[in-house]
Amino acid sequence: QVQLVESGGGLVQAGGSLRLSCAASGRSFSSYAMGWFRQAPGKARECVATINYSSGSTYYVDSVKGRFTISRDNAKNTVYLQMNSLKPEDTAVYYCAGTRSYGLRLDLSTSYNYWGQGTQVTVSS
Repeated sequence: QVQLVESGGGLVQAGGSLRLSCAASGRSFSSYAMGWFRQAPGKARECVATINYSSGSTYYVDSVKGRFTISRDNAKNTVYLQMNSLKPEDTAVYYCAGTRSYGLRLDLSTSYNYWGQGTQVTVSS
């Protein structure tokens, strides 16, 4: 079992940058595929980016391609989301999630067993 704790959210002006971190406790972090999701008020939770077990494969939702980068440091049990050129529409609570299940679509929230508590990102115009 793993526990996930996000950090790095905050208030930033449009065009600015933030780096979110998700620290995992427990063993075998390298065997978990990880994802970042976000949920804005009144909207469904959306997959932002995913990274597989070995960092060899990543996925980004179209709206963040070229602006966001997901990465992981298995030695530090941490996954990151570097967010550049932020826009007001990026405002949401951001969650990290983990799964040890193989063969599932990582862009679906139902594929994940473990979730962090979320961190607020607010982008002002």
